[in-house]
Amino acid sequence: MSAHCQLTGTTPVFGNNVSHSHRRTRRRWSPNLQHRRYWLPSEGRFVRLRLSARAIRTVDRIGVEAAVARIRARGEKV
Repeated sequence: MSAHCQLTGTTPVFGNNVSHSHRRTRRRWSPNLQHRRYWLPSEGRFVRLRLSARAIRTVDRIGVEAAVARIRARGEKV
């Protein structure tokens, strides 16, 4: 499974490490992904989501029902 957030679609970004002598080597910044389990009242079950820290705050703000609707609108299975 690739490192991406199910809600926001955040993926790793790539760049360079720059040393003191200004030599550059490739590196990658991974999103802060967490596995969270939410109760989905409409379906009467728990759903396990792989979310970034920012997406967890978004779920707290808009609610789990709306978040799952957004995930399904992107074509991802929940």
